[in-house]
Amino acid sequence: MNRKLPLVTAVIISAFVISGCSNSTWDTYRGQLLGMQDRPVWEPINPYGMVYIPSGTLHIGQSDQDVNNSLWQREKSISIQGFYMDDAEITNNEYRQFVFWVRDSIAHVLLAQYQENEDGEKTETPIIDWSTEIDWAGDEDEGNKAKLEELLMPPGESIWYRTVDANRLQYTYDWIHWKDAASKTLNKDRDKYLSEFKDEKTVRVYPDTLCWVHDYSYSYNEPMTRQYFSHPAFDEYPVVGVDWHQATAFNHWRTRFWNWWRILHEEVIVDDFRLPTESEWEYAARGGRDQVPYPWGGPYVRNTKGCFLANFKPGRGNYPEDGGYYTVNVYSYAPNDFGLYNMAGNVSEWSSTAFYENAHMFIHDENPDIRYDAEDSDPPALKRKVIRGGSWKDISYYIQTGSRHWEFQDTAKCYVGFRCVMPFLGRSMSDF
Repeated sequence: MNRKLPLVTAVIISAFVISGCSNSTWDTYRGQLLGMQDRPVWEPINPYGMVYIPSGTLHIGQSDQDVNNSLWQREKSISIQGFYMDDAEITNNEYRQFVFWVRDSIAHVLLAQYQENEDGEKTETPIIDWSTEIDWAGDEDEGNKAKLEELLMPPGESIWYRTVDANRLQYTYDWIHWKDAASKTLNKDRDKYLSEFKDEKTVRVYPDTLCWVHDYSYSYNEPMTRQYFSHPAFDEYPVVGVDWHQATAFNHWRTRFWNWWRILHEEVIVDDFRLPTESEWEYAARGGRDQVPYPWGGPYVRNTKGCFLANFKPGRGNYPEDGGYYTVNVYSYAPNDFGLYNMAGNVSEWSSTAFYENAHMFIHDENPDIRYDAEDSDPPALKRKVIRGGSWKDISYYIQTGSRHWEFQDTAKCYVGFRCVMPFLGRSMSDF
């Protein structure tokens, strides 16, 4: 019998013999399988403004008559992993934080305001020095105003007291095509790096405020175009005029913004914020009530006192009857059993899911999702993304939990907004 040890094993044993009496980090393990002992401590974090949606099972599909006879949503039993979800739609003021962050970051770059090392020199990789105040008026340095001209409106073009050119406010985000990276066909070479499956996109972040005008013919909505995103009266109203790419960029920024703070304070980073999948959205909207037509149950859109329970288009167009003519404050009406507001009505909401009429035929029953990153050159049919929940301008059929609809990913509407989700890392909140 050949009793020779493999070369690698022999070398390892020799190393242990030679250093057997040394006092090393590995010596503290006393030869036992303890797992790495220098791991950071992790405790579940409930992000501000979000609620925990526990794992569960539901029957997706129509809970009432299929008015359009579309058969877009046949019943199917699926299971969803727990996640966090914004308790309300993203507001104008929350989205404005994103817009202003992009504005300030561009200004810092134009002014070359970067962090310095101990020697007073710029770091090898430029890092914005956020502690430096932006001299917009050029009071401290006359050259600053000239440097910022690229970001400002041309003379005579400023309207409604806006001086920054919204077209210059652009944000670049990237993502990894995980399906391609995992594909055995595309990844036969195991030496490939994930960067080879990375893609990026640059989007203008300022909402399309003209959506209030171009969405309707022969209708006077100019005051909403002028004031809806900028006036403090609408700060707590849902942001609209944001297309699917902008909503995705917001989630990327939100992840980056929080993780930047956590790294700065030596805390463990969190997983990505993102748009909910269509199935996650429906599961959250039902609030634990299976096979019901509305987030509050049903079968009616009024409570026992005759009051409407959501912001939609009652009857044949009595818009103000439910308490809101256009959109309303995101915390209007009662939340569902998960604590989520306006999962029916107010604004329809973007999901991450690509729209296919027969999706129910081939989706998986575990965290189902269909994703397709359509290019600008793709035909319009491939740019459809699922929107859910119905809006202030829709009849009650579209605010049902089982009703599906879609919009083109590069289209911004005055009745479409969004909210974010973040995966829960672990089995269940009760495990901790």
